[in-house]
Amino acid sequence: MKRALITGATSGIGKEIAKYLHRKGWQLVLTGRNQNMLARMAKKFSTGTKYIALDLAERDAPEKLYNFCKNLNIAFLVNNAGFGIFGEFTETNLTEELALIDVNIRAVHILTKLFLQDFVKKDKGIILNVASSAGFLSGGMMASYYASKNYVVRLTTAIREELRRRGSHVQIGVLCPGPVATNFNARAGVNFSVQPVSAAYVAEYAVKQSFAGKGIIIPTFTMKLGIMAARLVPEEIAGMFIYDLQKKKLS
Repeated sequence: MKRALITGATSGIGKEIAKYLHRKGWQLVLTGRNQNMLARMAKKFSTGTKYIALDLAERDAPEKLYNFCKNLNIAFLVNNAGFGIFGEFTETNLTEELALIDVNIRAVHILTKLFLQDFVKKDKGIILNVASSAGFLSGGMMASYYASKNYVVRLTTAIREELRRRGSHVQIGVLCPGPVATNFNARAGVNFSVQPVSAAYVAEYAVKQSFAGKGIIIPTFTMKLGIMAARLVPEEIAGMFIYDLQKKKLS
């Protein structure tokens, strides 16, 4: 039986990945903060779907989730949960930023390590860490979010090389989309400054690329060009451009 664990499963990319995997015959373990939404999703998918309501910002939540899944033979981990905070670093709320770090970095780190250790022992399994195109840049007005996604990108690519060197059959990749039509911006309190792509498209693309063993997964050609261009210009100039782009979200 193929079983996948998806964090942040009640909306956006996580929800669309759950729907896609269900259509492909996977059994699912879903987690998010919304108990009622999780229950509705589980009822819609099948009786085999399991769920646990957790806020991954809570200190013991990642371990709780791992223990919940310990005997469920997870073969595919999707670390999707995450959020952003908008505003100048001197003005943003420290408590919210620490929660962001706990969800975007700490929970991803813990879950990746615990499940990876199990996957390596079995020499099989797939991990998809959801980052962002922000993971290749520094971003004024969303400094903490950009920094957190840089961590996810670098952690994932480093682990991928370790697995390659040991000849492991375990796969790990990182999804780095540009703007996606989810409730992300609503939670951050801003509007899109460029046209987003659909979460369903990103989800299907990400899963297919994960199964194909891809390391860095960027769903659109436009975003691939943008990331390549950013790598070719000096850091300060890229930072100026990103700041101006983020500032436009206020309009």
